Amino acid sequence: MAQTDNKKFFENLTGAGKAIAVLTSGGDAQGMNAAVRAVVRMGIYVGAKVYFVHEGYQGMVDGGDNIKEATWESVSSMLQMGGTVIGSARCKDFRTHEGRLKAAHNLVQRGITNLCVIGGDGSLTGANLFREEWSGLLAELVQQGLIDEEAAQKYSALHIVGMVGSIDNDFCGTDMTIGTDSALHRIIEVVDAIMTTAQSHQRTFVLEVMGRHCGYLALVSALACGADWVLIPEMPPEDGWEEKMCQKLSATRSRGSRLNIIIVAEGAIDRHGKAITSSIVKDLVVQRLGFDTRVTILGHVQRGGTPSAFDRILASRMGVEAVLALLETTANTAACVVSLCGNQSVRLPLMECVQMNNTYMIVCTCRSFENNLKTYKLLAHRKPDNFNVAVLNVGAPAAGMNAAVRSAVRVGISEGHKMFAVSDGFEGFRKGQVNIYFYIPILITVQQVLNSVAYMGDIQELLETHFVEKNTININKCNAAPIKALFFCSLCEARSSYEEFCIPLCMLPATISNNVPGTNLKHTHSTCHSFLGMTQRYLVIKTDFIYQLYSEEGKGVFDCRKNVLGHMQQGGAPSPFDRNFGTKIAAKAMQWITKKLNESYRKGRVFANTEDSACLLGMRQRAMVFQPVVQLKDKTDFVHRIPKEQWWLKLRPLMKILAKYKISYDVSDSGQLEHVVLNRPKESEAMAAI
Repeated sequence: MAQTDNKKFFENLTGAGKAIAVLTSGGDAQGMNAAVRAVVRMGIYVGAKVYFVHEGYQGMVDGGDNIKEATWESVSSMLQMGGTVIGSARCKDFRTHEGRLKAAHNLVQRGITNLCVIGGDGSLTGANLFREEWSGLLAELVQQGLIDEEAAQKYSALHIVGMVGSIDNDFCGTDMTIGTDSALHRIIEVVDAIMTTAQSHQRTFVLEVMGRHCGYLALVSALACGADWVLIPEMPPEDGWEEKMCQKLSATRSRGSRLNIIIVAEGAIDRHGKAITSSIVKDLVVQRLGFDTRVTILGHVQRGGTPSAFDRILASRMGVEAVLALLETTANTAACVVSLCGNQSVRLPLMECVQMNNTYMIVCTCRSFENNLKTYKLLAHRKPDNFNVAVLNVGAPAAGMNAAVRSAVRVGISEGHKMFAVSDGFEGFRKGQVNIYFYIPILITVQQVLNSVAYMGDIQELLETHFVEKNTININKCNAAPIKALFFCSLCEARSSYEEFCIPLCMLPATISNNVPGTNLKHTHSTCHSFLGMTQRYLVIKTDFIYQLYSEEGKGVFDCRKNVLGHMQQGGAPSPFDRNFGTKIAAKAMQWITKKLNESYRKGRVFANTEDSACLLGMRQRAMVFQPVVQLKDKTDFVHRIPKEQWWLKLRPLMKILAKYKISYDVSDSGQLEHVVLNRPKESEAMAAI
C-alpha cells in the first residue's frame, strides 16, 4: 500500500464517538498488561473512549466502579508487570441469561459496543455468545423500561475482537499465545537451577509442568533443555513405554552423563487413558534402575514473574491490531481473534478457532506444536554413517548458537552422517582445528547448551585469498576424511576457483543485531533486554549527545543517567525462544543438507555448484525459507551492514503511538480476515519420539 493511501486509510479509521471496553478473563498470563496498555493507548490515539472492565466478566455483570474510563496515564508503568492489573475472575453469573442481560445494560449505559477480550477459548466463546444474543438482550431491556428504543437502535450491534492469553499455547490458529514464552522462561530457569544439583549427585529429576490438555510447555521445555524423555497428553506413549524409557535413561548414563531430566505434562496419559503422573515416573525409575530420583512440581510459579521481551512485543502488536480490527468492523463482521502466524499478524474467525479447538487435538491444528514434535523426534534416533559434515560458528557470539550446534550434530548423526566440529571459526578452519564427534553425548552436554557464548569458539576474520587456498587442503585432509558439507556462511564465492567448495552450504543467521538480510527472526531475538524510562528519571542508552542534552535541559525537573550496555547484551543464558528456535532451524538445515548431498552425489563424489545449493535459512513472513546467498546481495547494504529493507522499522510508528507521538501508523501489514486451515499430520509422523 502506498504511503499516501496508507495515510488516508488510517485517517478513515477514526474512533471518534466509539467506545471500547477491554477485559481480561480466565487464568492470568504474563503479557496481558502489555495488551491492555496497547488497546487503551491505541484506542485513545484514534479518538475513541476506552474503558477498563475490572474482574473480567464478573465486573461487567456487576457494573458500577468495575467499569471505568481509562486514561493515557492509567496504563503507565504496567508494561513490565506480570499477571493482570485489571483483574480476572471466574464468573458463573455471565453463564446465565440474566447475568448477560445485566452486562448488556451496563455496557449500553456507557455507550460501549466494542469489546476487546483477552483470555482463553472459554472466555472468547462466552464473548461470542454475548454478541449473538445482543439484539435480543437489548429488546428485553426495552421491554423492561431500562433503556429506550433510541438507545437500542444506536447501540444495536456489538463488535468483538479477541486476543488469546494462555500460558499453555492451547488455542489453534496462532503460533504463540500471550504468556507462553514467559512461562517457558520460568520453567527453564528452574531446570537450569536443578541441573547443577542433579549433576553433582548423579540424580534423575522428574519435572511436572502445566498442561492439562496441551503439552506445549512440556515439549518445548524438553527441547530447550535437552531432556531425556517427555510425556504429553496429545501423544500417549505406546504400550511398553516404561521399558523403553528406562533403556534410554540407562544408555545416557552409560555414555558418561551424570544426570537425567524427564519432563511430564500434568495431563499426560497412556494409551488406555490412565494418568501418568510425576510420582509414577519417579517410582518406575527407582524400582527398575535404582537411580536417585527427585520430583519437582512447578505449579503456579509458571504463571508468575515479569513478562519476557517476546510477550511484551507480541501483546503490544496484538493490542494495536485488535483496535484496528474493531474500527473496521461493520454490523455484518464476524467476531475475530487476532493471531500470530510466523512474524505476521492475522485475523481469524473466532468460532472457527474455538470449534477447531473442541473438535481436534491441538497437535493437529497448531503448526508450531507439530514442528516442535518432529524436531524432538529427530533428535532421538541414529542411522549408519553416510556423509561427513562439518559445523562451525562465524562472527560474534549470539545466545542460542550452542542449541543450534547441538541440534545440527544430533540430527546429522540421526541422518547417518559423521559430524565434525571446527573450532574458532574461519581461523580454526584455516589451521585445521577440526575435531570429530563419534557419538551424540560428547558433542555438547546439556549444561553447555545453556551457555550463550559459542562453545566451539568464534573468531571474526574476513574470508581472504590465503584463507581459501589454505582451506582447500584442510577440506580434503583433516582427520583423513573429506568433509562433504560445511555449515557456514558464504564460501560459495570460492566455488569458481576451487572445486573443493562445490558442496552444499547452509548459513544460519545468528546475531543480536537482527541485521542479516533474508530473515525476520534470528537467534537472540527474544534474549535482548528492554530498558524502560521510569517517572522522573530517563535512562539514556549509549549516545553522549542525548545524555548531555537531557542533563542540561532537565536541570530542576529530572536527573539523567547514562548506561552503556556493551557486551552484556551478548552474555547470559539464552532464552527459551532462542534455544527452541536454534534447535528447530538447525534441524531443518541439516535435513536440507542431507537432501542436497544425496542430489549432488555422483560417481563417488559430491559436486554442487548451483545457486540453490548454497543458501541462508531464514523466516520470511510466515515460513522458513531457504534462499540462495547470491540472491541476498541485492538486498544488503554492505556499507552499513544491514538489510536494505528493515522489517523492524515498521514497529517504530507503533512505539511512537504508544508513547504519545503524533504519527500515522502503517497499516499496510495489518492482519486480514482469514480462515483456519486444518493441517492434520499422519499418526506415524506425529508420534512422540519416546
